[in-house]
Amino acid sequence: MKFSELGLSDKVQQAVAASGYDTPTPIQEQAIPHALAGRDVLGIAQTGTGKTAAFTLPMLSRLESGRARARMPRTLILEPTRELAAQVEEAFVKYGVNHKLNVALLIGGVSFGDQEAKIMRGADVLIATPGRLLDFAERGKLLLTGIEILVIDEADRMLDMGFIPDIERICKLVPFTRQTLFFSATMPPEITRLTETFLHNPVRIEVARAASTATTITQGLVATAPGAEKRETLRRILRSAADFKNAIIFCNRKRDVALLHKSLVTHGFSAGALHGDLDQRARMAALESFKTGDVNLLVCSDVAARGLDIPDVSHVFNFDVPTHPEDYVHRIGRTGRAGKLGTAISLVPHADQKYIDAIEKLIERKIDWMEAPEAGAAETFGDDVTAEAGPRRSRRAKAGTARSGEERHVTSGERAPQARGRGERFKRPARVASAPVPDMDASETGVAQERPAREPRRSRPERPMRSERPAQGERPARGEHRHETPQRQDGQHRQEGQHRQEGQPRPQGDRSRPSFAPVRFADSRSPDSRGAEGAPQHYQQSGERPRRDYRDRDDGPAVVGLGDHVPSFLLRPVKLRVTKTAEE
Repeated sequence: MKFSELGLSDKVQQAVAASGYDTPTPIQEQAIPHALAGRDVLGIAQTGTGKTAAFTLPMLSRLESGRARARMPRTLILEPTRELAAQVEEAFVKYGVNHKLNVALLIGGVSFGDQEAKIMRGADVLIATPGRLLDFAERGKLLLTGIEILVIDEADRMLDMGFIPDIERICKLVPFTRQTLFFSATMPPEITRLTETFLHNPVRIEVARAASTATTITQGLVATAPGAEKRETLRRILRSAADFKNAIIFCNRKRDVALLHKSLVTHGFSAGALHGDLDQRARMAALESFKTGDVNLLVCSDVAARGLDIPDVSHVFNFDVPTHPEDYVHRIGRTGRAGKLGTAISLVPHADQKYIDAIEKLIERKIDWMEAPEAGAAETFGDDVTAEAGPRRSRRAKAGTARSGEERHVTSGERAPQARGRGERFKRPARVASAPVPDMDASETGVAQERPAREPRRSRPERPMRSERPAQGERPARGEHRHETPQRQDGQHRQEGQHRQEGQPRPQGDRSRPSFAPVRFADSRSPDSRGAEGAPQHYQQSGERPRRDYRDRDDGPAVVGLGDHVPSFLLRPVKLRVTKTAEE
């Protein structure tokens, strides 16, 4: 079937012919007639099958009649990333060369002024990311009541980036009678629920099995160790790759993108970097330099894994194996596009083997090893990914060390140490004098010196009991409470002030702060209510243990209460005069 048989307008057919295309892809062949008829379309196709042209060409044919009004675009296309949105804009400029349509692009990293000017002029086609679109709508700069066609592209990527709530809000803002074109490479349960909610009797078009890879891509695995050796393996493959023209190298983290890009540039490779922390101008410049051939290596994160149409990419390298199997399908889809041949190579440390198993289960095929791991590769790679941080002892090695230690104690006739409890795991073990342990810090001669045994810890001197009070005239020991100090004579604080003014030495029993006379609380009970031993009669009758009463005792220091340091003028009783009012 030819493009002329799909029902497209003459202007669109001329633009397609000028671009060099004659035969539509399977997704274009099945989706374009239904889109021209105004029906909702649910397209499921692997990446690189021409999904962008499947909704761009019918939209151009339907937009030939009518004009857009200010702040009210006629069509809306939602893309998950800025790069995809800019690529769709290029497709509209390419295929709409014979149309006089206003295309507006709403993405982050660009000033609001320029984008607002395009919206106010009237946009026939609005291409946006969900975040910036909702920002314009909430500010009142954009009205979505005139949308005729809504396109949701790369819906599974929208799900991964957390845009599904934004998509639901946008679908409620557009008219109910719009036409919806929904495209996705995979169909997770959340995407299925979204299609059942916002699509009305859609035509399901599935040209290939979901999450399948193109047959034109040669896939391979290379065993390697993590860290610097992994970067060395990549450089070796780049130097020896056959039919190498350019390559996209994917990393899982943005900091790994920056590190690998710096390493490649240091070793003389022509490379660029693309990740989410770069501003929009730097991201577009890196992508443009790779498309024009100024650099032949593009190190990027998953921001470039979905939908980017970069022609003639010969190789794709997975420097980090993706943790999600669907990302592998999208990554290697950057090569082998439009029926061309491509090569996808993944560098696999021993710890990433489980991710390869999940990928092979998803694509339902076995990926061949280009450089198979040698025998004992698990020992070379290590049991964990953090091998660069330093060697870590496995449980088996620790168990062997423990057994050897027990055997040493049994051989020497000593008693083996008992297992420590959970709370004692960080305690320092006791050192045995008969079996000295060599010090870890050897001298310059390289001979380990024996560490001397520790002296026993000195016992802390016992503090006197509080009941042992000092006698009158003695200075209390340091650290004791103030209420244990002996009572001072009247006027002693006045004499202390005189000594300080005259420069004479301070008396022996002086304190840094003067003490006031203690307050004695009067007993409400009469002396007759006490027994022979000084205890109240009701205690003697009940048989309870009498309380010690320090009031009115003359054989020791007076008990000091809360009024110890209260000035004397506050302790004088105050007579209150009670006057009767006229009301009483």
